[in-house]
Amino acid sequence: MATDNKSNTSSGMTVHEVISIIKAVSDSNIENFEFTQGDTHISLSGRKAPMCFVPGEMPPPPFPMAVPAPAPAEAPAEASAEPEKKENVQEIKSPLVGVFYRSPAAGEKPFVSIGDTVKKGQVLGIIEAMKMMNEIESEFDGVIEEILVENEGKVEFGQTLFRISK
Repeated sequence: MATDNKSNTSSGMTVHEVISIIKAVSDSNIENFEFTQGDTHISLSGRKAPMCFVPGEMPPPPFPMAVPAPAPAEAPAEASAEPEKKENVQEIKSPLVGVFYRSPAAGEKPFVSIGDTVKKGQVLGIIEAMKMMNEIESEFDGVIEEILVENEGKVEFGQTLFRISK
């Protein structure tokens, strides 16, 4: 019997939704992922990634994740309108789709600000994806030149989050 991407599994999820979950997890640095809804159970193992869980601070989004309404077209407060390409400037890109957080919890000081000196492996922010918190670490030593995403803003896979000068 052939199925199409619109057929529902016994949990009410479509095959397309299940495939989207599998792709999002495989494209990320998540080590293990399990999801159960109704009769549907998905268990995946992948690459190792540092994670940060902040229980009780950020309410988990309903499944599927609600996408916030787009903000008016204005540049982030700390990013320039026309980013210039400078020599010795490296970009930190999002490894997955999700919601970006600049601080470990609401009301706390951001991990980094423009002008901060960072070391390789230092946490720069968190991306929440499928109720999991994923730390975004600096890939090298340098100084934060630009922060290109707003706190609690939606980010896409491969989107530039930070520019760091070496």
